[in-house]
Amino acid sequence: MAGTLQAFDEPIYVTRPLLPSIDDYKGQLQEIWQSQWLTNVGAKHVALQDALANFFENENIALFNNGTTALFTACRAFRLSGEVITTPFTFPATPHVLSWNHITPVFADIDPLTMTLDPGKIEQLITDRTSAILAVHAYGIPCDVERIQSVADRYSLRVLYDAAHAFGARIEGRPVTDFGDATMLSFHATKLFHTAEGGALFVRDPLVKDRVDLLKNFGIKDELTVLMPGINGKLSELHAALGLLTLKMVAGERKNRQVVAEIYRSRLADIDGISVPNIRCGVENSYQNFPILIEDKHVTRDEVFEGLRQFNVFSRKYFYPLCSDYSCYRMLPSAHPSYLPIAHKVASQVLCLPFYGALKEDIVTRICDIIHYLVDK
Repeated sequence: MAGTLQAFDEPIYVTRPLLPSIDDYKGQLQEIWQSQWLTNVGAKHVALQDALANFFENENIALFNNGTTALFTACRAFRLSGEVITTPFTFPATPHVLSWNHITPVFADIDPLTMTLDPGKIEQLITDRTSAILAVHAYGIPCDVERIQSVADRYSLRVLYDAAHAFGARIEGRPVTDFGDATMLSFHATKLFHTAEGGALFVRDPLVKDRVDLLKNFGIKDELTVLMPGINGKLSELHAALGLLTLKMVAGERKNRQVVAEIYRSRLADIDGISVPNIRCGVENSYQNFPILIEDKHVTRDEVFEGLRQFNVFSRKYFYPLCSDYSCYRMLPSAHPSYLPIAHKVASQVLCLPFYGALKEDIVTRICDIIHYLVDK
């Protein structure tokens, strides 16, 4: 089979940004140039915020210049302190926003099926210093929100969700932003929906929303009044304009990604040692990423990763290493590998394959053929 496989002429990357036509974007820019309003909550910002509020059926939304700033601001808006229980299987921004707020991350192990925070591991980590739970909808696969909320309610803890990957995900028909006290979304260019750089924060309490709006704009209430020390977290008109166009394309992109996902599932199903995470009943994921798990039977994850590169296919070991293994966190008691066996196992096996709507079916098939060859050779 190796003789029939050829490397791709052009690199196949793990993702590709969803982009509208340049002419449509020029039209948006023309309106911005005419208004001469580039930032500070202009017409495009307002229009995008309204459109997203309608999409998620939640008016308590604040737009940000990126998702990290949004999550950082959420921690400050809820006045979190002490310790916050979170997952080690995530992007660095998740624990970093805690550290920047002088909060100690406490790492809990993950569920082997969903790869999200295991609700059964939370309670044993709660102390009198715990103020919240910060969970992550990894790859757009929603957490077990009911069990997490149950634990939080018993101990009067806040629940924040990092939903950077979860645009469009739903739980029992409800938008993923309906759960917890706050949910952050990332609009980075690598995401299903994006504004090149950007993010949003959804909150349950309108009074907290008012505090968030102050915090993201230097704490300014009006020209003469500053109520609290805030930061500059505003989304510009240029980014909002791009978001207005990409939002119209999201439904089609998700449908195209479903086709790609089905090819992967079908073609990889018969490979011994490779599994694809299943989505539990009642949950709709966002189709942000396509992760597979490679058990160390015939070949290791790293060997498949390097083998794909030889064919000009760039996958990603996402999330590896664990955040708990970073030099800035590994000294924490909760970061010890003995407390995180599932997270360590998954991090050593997971591989995200190229996944975006414009990925042609024949290319997906060729990628699967290459994986078959790498595992069987």
